Amino acid sequence: GCDSSLNLTAQKATDAVDDIFRCLRDIARARMHMKQFNSIHNPGSNTHQAASYKPLLKQVVEEICNPDRPDPVDIEHVSAGLTDLLKTGFSMFMKVNRPHPGDHPLLIIFMVGGVTVSEVKMVKDLVATRKPGTQ
Repeated sequence: GCDSSLNLTAQKATDAVDDIFRCLRDIARARMHMKQFNSIHNPGSNTHQAASYKPLLKQVVEEICNPDRPDPVDIEHVSAGLTDLLKTGFSMFMKVNRPHPGDHPLLIIFMVGGVTVSEVKMVKDLVATRKPGTQ
């Protein structure tokens, strides 16, 4: 809110810092309901390194390309057609597997806010090593 450092007051600086932390708390609150992707920080333990950072995009791509193929906890399948709707309806009565995002040869990930060049390279490398043939 200042056009030059001459107009900067302690109150304006405090308000700007408060706004930044309010935004950070809102971002953290948006992921609180998630079970698997709720944090990008790993505090570590006595046997592992002190702390590590794992980007959300990397966590999502690793889950999608996981060869063990468990049902993704925080990734939801949305029914698109009549066949999917019928499968969803029958799933109340019998065990019907939801489609896994890694089943498809083309996957589009839309990130609100965008991605960096290093994140694009990380995704490309992960997919090439864990799920070759997938775009």
